[in-house]
Amino acid sequence: MKLSIAGLQTAGSPGNVASNLGELRAAARTTKAGGGELLITPELFLTGYNLGDKLFDLAKLDLLIKVQEIAREEGLAMIVGLPEYEEDRLYNSVVFLDEGGAVLGHYRKTHLFGSLDRELFTRGEQLVSTVDYRGVRLAMLICYDVEFPETVRAAALAGAHAVIVATAQMTPFKFIAEQLIPVRAWENQIYMAYVNHDGEEGDLAYVGRSSIVDPYARVLDSIVHGTRILTAVIDTEIVDQARLRNPYLNDRRPDLYDPSASAQTV
Repeated sequence: MKLSIAGLQTAGSPGNVASNLGELRAAARTTKAGGGELLITPELFLTGYNLGDKLFDLAKLDLLIKVQEIAREEGLAMIVGLPEYEEDRLYNSVVFLDEGGAVLGHYRKTHLFGSLDRELFTRGEQLVSTVDYRGVRLAMLICYDVEFPETVRAAALAGAHAVIVATAQMTPFKFIAEQLIPVRAWENQIYMAYVNHDGEEGDLAYVGRSSIVDPYARVLDSIVHGTRILTAVIDTEIVDQARLRNPYLNDRRPDLYDPSASAQTV
């Protein structure tokens, strides 16, 4: 099976939900016109990321309803980054909507980075969140999550063909985008779609460098800085072929990986 995906790298409009909704709709139309089937946004795209306590107020708005309306009216599936407010807690989330606006799945960031995250957000507790869409299994992560090998490996073991990473990666960590993402693709024989912010937000300077990488660590599309929609096709047959040629998953020794097991010394 094949699925045409698109990733929107943009600076967005921090704190301006209406403007971001307008950009989302425009990107959806461009994606649909180009034959895309799924549009992916950066982390917390709908509101902005580095906004402090203002995020609590924005998260209380009817954000999901507005995104559902765009997905339904434009006839396009989306994975959108937005904050979720629940029982006085704030979560950094992505939501997967189908082309009719139905929620197929969502994921809450499980690994919180630094004081910016920890002072605002509550950790998600679901390591792997996958959605089967048009015959392709997609896993969702957010930013810092992908820097832990366990997350992508768990997605691969859950049968995912691609890992979608909505991110807000800032300087000086451009090596994550340039080096780590192809490694994650190679070591798990999986597609990686890494979709980042660009520009500046408060005291953060984003590195851009969004990319879509195939299971052989080949970059299918990428951009350094600027606003652009990246495109690529996820092909489940290529994933199957890669896992035959590079059998990391089959050659694992999980019997030796139990951290509670006593280490042997020589």
